[in-house]
Amino acid sequence: MVLPAAKRDALSAVYAFMRRADDISDDPSLPIEQRHEKLDTLLCFLKRVIDGEKTDDAVLLALAETQKQFKIPVELLEQLVQGTLMDVEHGQTTAQYETFDQLYNYCYHVAAVVGLICIRIFGYRDPRAERLAERTGIAFQLTNIIRDVKEDSQLGRVYIPREDLNRFGIDTHALTNGTAASALRPVLEFEVGRAREYYHSAEELLPLIDDDSQPALWTLVEIYRRLLERIAQRDYDVFSRRVSLSTAEKITVLARGFLRRLA
Repeated sequence: MVLPAAKRDALSAVYAFMRRADDISDDPSLPIEQRHEKLDTLLCFLKRVIDGEKTDDAVLLALAETQKQFKIPVELLEQLVQGTLMDVEHGQTTAQYETFDQLYNYCYHVAAVVGLICIRIFGYRDPRAERLAERTGIAFQLTNIIRDVKEDSQLGRVYIPREDLNRFGIDTHALTNGTAASALRPVLEFEVGRAREYYHSAEELLPLIDDDSQPALWTLVEIYRRLLERIAQRDYDVFSRRVSLSTAEKITVLARGFLRRLA
């Protein structure tokens, strides 16, 4: 909403494609193998449209035009699709990540790749923007992981690396018992501190992208960072109720984003 119309349309095309890929990867009626096949087919069709084949598929047509206009590497779109399946490779349960390096790879495919695509649409000249956009995406995904510990654990998914749990003497079973909030406080505080470090990259990234896109990036970062700080303010209790920003808070941030665009 804070972007110029052409860039807004481009992001809408990317989102529509992401939504289609997500719907395929999350379809419980399909075996994993068939989800892979359908996603491979989707990518194949997209590449053919990018190469000039005619289509009446509005999503693929819009994304192909976006890819050409903003010079988005096809490899990033491929990685985006790969990321949609990372939560279901083992059925409904994701194997726990042993190290932060393993978690980083997951976060890269499900979030950082989105950032790398977005900055192509936002516009930038300094190549440093790419690494900073990747790290900003990691910050966003770490925020999601911290906020959703309870919901993910109920699905059998544990994203906090085992090495971090071991560091604080926490067993994974603590995620699902009644003492989870108090037991996990030290490791969640640690993960919040890690996420804050990655948010520093967002501050460095902001001045490197085109002026007309800076308000949109600022709005995204502000909302996610406020969510992270809200978790800290609640003493890292993500179990008693879901941590979120109110609609009024989000509208306030959005309004400030509009003012930045008009400045």
